[in-house]
Amino acid sequence: MNLHTMKLVTIICEALIEERVVEILRHCGTHGHTAFSVRGSGSQGDRSADIVETGNVQVEVIVKPAVAEAVLERLHRELFKDYAMVAYETEVRVMRPEKF
Repeated sequence: MNLHTMKLVTIICEALIEERVVEILRHCGTHGHTAFSVRGSGSQGDRSADIVETGNVQVEVIVKPAVAEAVLERLHRELFKDYAMVAYETEVRVMRPEKF
């Protein structure tokens, strides 16, 4: 089996900025993403997934390392100071790298 090293970028943010996050992803050259509602607690307190508008969303995208760096830099520059969010990258190995 032939696996290829890529980056998984995970973004957990307020649901109300999901569209802005997706715009940044597209602008940086991503080819798609996965998003789903999440709940939890942290420095901003408890966040429920019951009310979509006040909940959190997790957005994930698999990309080449340079794209991951561009995405994280733009998120930090444009959104981090104004919104409750966390973003990180992890190394993953994928089949069919042309999809990403």
